[in-house]
Amino acid sequence: MARYLVVAHETVSNPKLVEKLKEIAKQDDTAEFVLLVPASPVRHLLLWKTDTATEQEAAEHRQAEGREAFIQAGVNLVATRIGAESPVDAIDQELRENPGYTGLVISTLPKEHSRWLRLDLPQVTKQKHQLPVHHVEATPNQLRAWLAGGIDDGVLK
Repeated sequence: MARYLVVAHETVSNPKLVEKLKEIAKQDDTAEFVLLVPASPVRHLLLWKTDTATEQEAAEHRQAEGREAFIQAGVNLVATRIGAESPVDAIDQELRENPGYTGLVISTLPKEHSRWLRLDLPQVTKQKHQLPVHHVEATPNQLRAWLAGGIDDGVLK
């Protein structure tokens, strides 16, 4: 059984992410996925419409959103978790507590808006844990559509 850690927050329902997971599953029919949503500070979230939610509430919302998107797409989602505020710490903790992952899939905003890419998260994670990392980046058009209010329930299309 090949288990992949999917790390996402604001882009958890990005169709490009779902496509990547389906592509991985097509290449390996034993693939199963665990969704990890870091509890990022609300003030850092670009695609969050209210500042009254706590980090935990925002992460829980994205976790539920991702679960729904993955299940609807037929992705073999076996668990969801909320991690530490820092995506690096969240990944480190998950890999330490649940070893045996085959690889990671990291979903981010477009480069010019992504804190995770400023941290060089995909490369740092790959070097630190010596696991394959698939990076899925939302497009600027997807981000513009969301910011313009053209997306329902925070779902990137």
